[in-house]
Amino acid sequence: MTEKMNAAVIGGGVIGGGWAARFLINGWDVNVYDPDPESERKISEVLENARRSLPSLYDTALPAEGKLVFHAEIADAVRDTVWIQESVPERLEIKQKVFSEIQDHAEETAVIASSTSGFKPSELNQGAKRPEQILVCHPFNPVYLLPLVEIVPSPKTAASIRDRSIELAKRIGMYPLLVRKEIDGHINDRLQEALWREALWLVNDGIATTEEIDDSVRFGCGLRWAQMGTFQTFWLAGGEGGMRHFLAQFGPSLKWPWTKLMNVPELTDELIDTVAKQCDQQADGMTPRQMERVRDDNLVGMMRALKKTNWGAGATLNVHDQALWSAPKVNKEPIETVRRPIPQSWTDYNDHMNESHYLEIFSQATDRFLGMIGADAKYIDSGYSYFTVETHLRHLEELKAGEQVRVTTQVIQGAGKKLHLFQRLETEDRRLAATGEHMLIHVSLKTRSACEPLESVNAVVSDYASWHTGLPQPDGAGRAIG
Repeated sequence: MTEKMNAAVIGGGVIGGGWAARFLINGWDVNVYDPDPESERKISEVLENARRSLPSLYDTALPAEGKLVFHAEIADAVRDTVWIQESVPERLEIKQKVFSEIQDHAEETAVIASSTSGFKPSELNQGAKRPEQILVCHPFNPVYLLPLVEIVPSPKTAASIRDRSIELAKRIGMYPLLVRKEIDGHINDRLQEALWREALWLVNDGIATTEEIDDSVRFGCGLRWAQMGTFQTFWLAGGEGGMRHFLAQFGPSLKWPWTKLMNVPELTDELIDTVAKQCDQQADGMTPRQMERVRDDNLVGMMRALKKTNWGAGATLNVHDQALWSAPKVNKEPIETVRRPIPQSWTDYNDHMNESHYLEIFSQATDRFLGMIGADAKYIDSGYSYFTVETHLRHLEELKAGEQVRVTTQVIQGAGKKLHLFQRLETEDRRLAATGEHMLIHVSLKTRSACEPLESVNAVVSDYASWHTGLPQPDGAGRAIG
């Protein structure tokens, strides 16, 4: 993860700006080309929201932010980059012209990808000097938060380019979904288009407003789709009989004349006006930037919930989180066990971190230390673990959302059944924000009673205890309220 990476973003609109933000916050240097004189302002606003939300998904600090440079020429933007992401308007002749200019100046080994939501890569590479270098990498808005990217090669796309795009997408925390055969609209947009057509008919026929249709999704199926998608949701609906029972029960309805999927309402001025006015009313006076922050907060909350169950998008985040973490070198100093930002979801009505999350971050540090000594998930599976039996916290400084913090762990006692830890929560400039003192007892999960650790763990704990013996007694250790 230490290799310095660089990317070019051609087109800095909503999608291009989102790509730039994801690359930058994952430590990549980014070159941007966009002839729009407002592109720097627009991307800076997207980046501001991304800086606030993306790090909140992780329990490990992301790399130092990369360097952002705007260029007046495509040639300068793409030179010496490993990934070139095209996000210009959805007009085939424009995209083909852009690809031609890109290939005049790009490395032959660079991934050249399009964000297109509709065109097939075999259409994009027509007339290209190196059609084998071009494919589709279709993301979803906001690109800096949503992990899905559809990887769509053409029959001419080189396997090396396809595989490289998948590898690099994973490096920036995305979930690359390889589309087996190219098709108009790829996979997800075809599904969204089906819902969109039905939704337009419901408005056109006066059956529901835009808000009522959105409510039906966000309070119902959308919550299920966020974690299970369509097939697994319906599989569950079949109960013990699974999908066979579901299809037997509901399959006949597929022949009922419900859908208007093959019949699109004409986008008359009247229908456009109706949809636009109703959507403006839904926004209730909020600007798009304000709405983006609400959206981002909601996405962070849902995706962090999925992290706890290691499910869906949460599993992708956990893999990236683990890749970001580097175990510290063992020495005679307290060990850094956490380095991360404070998520906005940890703050309360006083606009600073709630006391429950001070305990949470110390708990993360303890878990990481236990993993370092070998008392990890496999150890628990073998029938042993450490239980925390006493904790004392001191709250010394306010912490706000976005602040970078770290926790250091010092072993006060590590002999036999007892593990006595003292932890310091510090800001990036080393201000002491809190301390946590914890007594843990080693237990057998079979008897639920204290016992000696296995030798593999006991030896490592003893080493840490001996390394930390010569350290000064931490200020506040052994204190109680009063």
